Amino acid sequence: MPLYEHVLLARQDVTSQQVETMIDTYKGVIEQNGGRLEKIEMWGVKSLAYRIKKNRKAHFALLNIDAPPAAIAEMERQMQISEDVLRFMTIRVEELESEPSAMMQKRDRDDRKDRERGRRRDDDGFGGGGFGDRGDRGDRGDRGDRGDRGERSFGGGEN
Repeated sequence: MPLYEHVLLARQDVTSQQVETMIDTYKGVIEQNGGRLEKIEMWGVKSLAYRIKKNRKAHFALLNIDAPPAAIAEMERQMQISEDVLRFMTIRVEELESEPSAMMQKRDRDDRKDRERGRRRDDDGFGGGGFGDRGDRGDRGDRGDRGDRGERSFGGGEN
């Protein structure tokens, strides 16, 4: 059977449990038509690049599917009817990846950066570099005679 990667965007208003219920419904459609879901990844709520049906954020999910084309067509038909599904995209692939997708790997890297950043914070918890922090300038000492401020020329002409 052909292999597919399917990405689903659901409205932000629905809960993650409702998104899981929707995916279970689509899983049932796939299985009734002779296919199966190999992997489901919930990517969580993410910001959209532009508004889709008045939504700025959406629940993202990735489904790896091994099913006949008729099963995919029926699943997509039901997604078009649903008001909770903002967008979806199905791509036929040569083989399904068993390891986590790039989105899940990115989340792991972000978590590591946050942990490292937490260890390096200053005592105040803000990481330093605030507006009132001028300790890095050092002692400037005497700046010498700066001249009379009235004698500066700001154009090419005479004062």
